[in-house]
Amino acid sequence: MSISAHDLAERLPELRGRLKEAASLADFTWFRVGGPAEVLYSPADEADLTYFMRETPGEIPVTVIGLGSNLLVRDGGIAGVVIRLGRGFGEIGIEDGSRLRAGAAVPDVKVSRAAADAGIAGLSFYRGIPGCVGGALRMNGGAHGRETCEVVVQARAVDRKGDIHVMPVAELHYSYRHCGAAEDLVFTEALFKGEPGDPAKILAEMDDIAAYREQAQPIKSRTGGSTFKNPPGKKAWQLIDAAGCRGISVGDAKVSEMHCNFLINEGSATGADLEELGETVRRRVKETSGVELAWEIKRLGTAETA
Repeated sequence: MSISAHDLAERLPELRGRLKEAASLADFTWFRVGGPAEVLYSPADEADLTYFMRETPGEIPVTVIGLGSNLLVRDGGIAGVVIRLGRGFGEIGIEDGSRLRAGAAVPDVKVSRAAADAGIAGLSFYRGIPGCVGGALRMNGGAHGRETCEVVVQARAVDRKGDIHVMPVAELHYSYRHCGAAEDLVFTEALFKGEPGDPAKILAEMDDIAAYREQAQPIKSRTGGSTFKNPPGKKAWQLIDAAGCRGISVGDAKVSEMHCNFLINEGSATGADLEELGETVRRRVKETSGVELAWEIKRLGTAETA
């Protein structure tokens, strides 16, 4: 079902968020590739989002994106409405018991900094995740030996009917880089719990994480972060390296020579170039090791057609 921003505005007269038609998604993805959103919706706040979800026909596809750091949008773009949370979901609050509450649009690095300032230990690993809270909830984001499932107490979300859910961590059904909560849920907030810590020590740990990332990962390139999940008991980068894939390319899409579980856009790569390169890596790894790598990067949208 095709939809326009004008149609939605007429159907939803009380909507306060922004609607933009044929909005570029390449502007939001760290790869800087991909086609447009048929309609991009930026909710004003949670109440605005619930109104939108409740009143928008169910046959209109709805897709949620975050900061675009772990996202590959295909060149044909994304049909329906793409939701991108913004300022109305950017609050951080410190609560008793070494708890921190953050909106889904808050960058993970800001979570770690706020926790450090408040003397809350255990959240410093978020310094190494270049995404936002909503993305961390949706994929059980983790780094440096810790995962979201270890520190989140509960999450708040809106479903496609516009109903609000407050779910304890057990209801999120987490596993490695996976959340088992319903796909139609749009996360709006998370409550985290750490433990009392010394701010100076926490900040030093964060500095170590930042230094490691700069030394070991191509963070200054157009990249989507870790491309493939680590198979049980193995490291994806080692399998990729052993398959001879370090530095190979398709057009301007290249396997990073610094860290070969990262794909980079060296200039004018397309979404198709990056996806073809990723599938080439997967095929070569399967041929050489018998291991089938699973994509960690989320791929959305349709391939461009003539």
